Amino acid sequence: MDRARVREIAQWYVDKGDFMGVFEALYAEAADAPEDIPWADMQPNPQLIAWLAAADRQRMGRRALVVGCGLGDDAEYLAAAGFDVTAFDIAPTAVALCQARFPESKVTYVVANLLDLPAELTDQFDFVVEIYTVQAMKRRYRSAALRGLASTLAPGGLLLIIARGREPDEDPGHMPWPLTKAELDEFKALGLQEASFERYFDQESPPVRRFRATYRRLERQAAS
Repeated sequence: MDRARVREIAQWYVDKGDFMGVFEALYAEAADAPEDIPWADMQPNPQLIAWLAAADRQRMGRRALVVGCGLGDDAEYLAAAGFDVTAFDIAPTAVALCQARFPESKVTYVVANLLDLPAELTDQFDFVVEIYTVQAMKRRYRSAALRGLASTLAPGGLLLIIARGREPDEDPGHMPWPLTKAELDEFKALGLQEASFERYFDQESPPVRRFRATYRRLERQAAS
């Protein structure tokens, strides 16, 4: 399935007023050959690997959440690194593919919608990873998606965001639409502190601008 087909499917669901249905449709169409999904590298994200290798694990806790887990490679990588991992995707077919690919997995895979999370996925996690999920959403969904991400963190928890980035005056182009720094700054209004923010070009050919940022939820203040 090439990106032109992805956009064709996405546009059909947008025209129906059901943008969130795009993701199940994409995974369902590719269920017999998931390796053909354009964004499915069948291995952990290299930007995540590089970040975790340099991270201070002492401040990260053990309970991890992978948002928009796709085919499960990032979730399995974190589990192998010693985290207790929960991973979710809005597409039931994606979750089923994760379970089929990794039948002995220690990861808890669930179906959930970032825009309407169940209580068991809120206020729970020490480390939350979101890679390329928010940028696959239309702009009108993004503020709600950021609120959902912020809500998953336990007090003191750390959120890692990896995305394609763009400057405000650049054309957002086609799905997946790169994020701007201003969009991610909404986390500050949601009570998170920006812990780090990196702008860089990756090693793809041609190079792609990336943002890699972390945000921390404050610990609960002691009652006066």
